[in-house]
Amino acid sequence: MGRDARLDALHVRHSELEARLESESSRPLPDNGLIATLKRQKLAIKDEMARMAHPA
Repeated sequence: MGRDARLDALHVRHSELEARLESESSRPLPDNGLIATLKRQKLAIKDEMARMAHPA
């Protein structure tokens, strides 16, 4: 997978996680464990995108 394709896939996954996070947060009794997991996954993706944008 090329760099651009990987970045595109990461952006899509990040957006999907954001939608799931918003959906879960708007429930009357949100699952705080799931919310924490989704936030960690989003952060990991954001970190990977940042590393790809600024390689060492």
